[in-house]
Amino acid sequence: MFSKNKNKGPQGNQKPSQPAKPAVPSIISVDLKMTGDLKSEGEIQVDGTIVGDIRTKTLLIGKTAEVKGEIIADNVRVHGNVRGQIKARAVTLAKTAHVIGDILHDDLSIETGAFLEGLCKRMTGSELGDSAKINVVEGGANDTAAAPSGEAKKVG
Repeated sequence: MFSKNKNKGPQGNQKPSQPAKPAVPSIISVDLKMTGDLKSEGEIQVDGTIVGDIRTKTLLIGKTAEVKGEIIADNVRVHGNVRGQIKARAVTLAKTAHVIGDILHDDLSIETGAFLEGLCKRMTGSELGDSAKINVVEGGANDTAAAPSGEAKKVG
């Protein structure tokens, strides 16, 4: 009897372990303020304040949440405040959402009453991945090149 249960145990552990990862979300509560980037293979629920980039499979931004940074995910639902670019396959802005930043998406839903200031651009999944690399490189190169060349002209 025990040997049969042991054989079923590892098989049972392997199969439930895969769905168990995304089943329980990581929660950033209302009274928590975090500075830094977040990365997860599952779901993140933010009710507090995040200053940094978020990369996850599923993201829920609650009514009390404030996020300042880039968001890259498969599915994003916004009820609170976001200041930064959102790149996701599916984006839903609830009526309480307040977003300042561009949204690169495959599927976009905006409820009546939501606030959005930024560009909305529909892209395929592969284009979403490529655009993340291009935007970061272009923004960083232009910013760093402008300051040193300006200083060199003043000195020389």
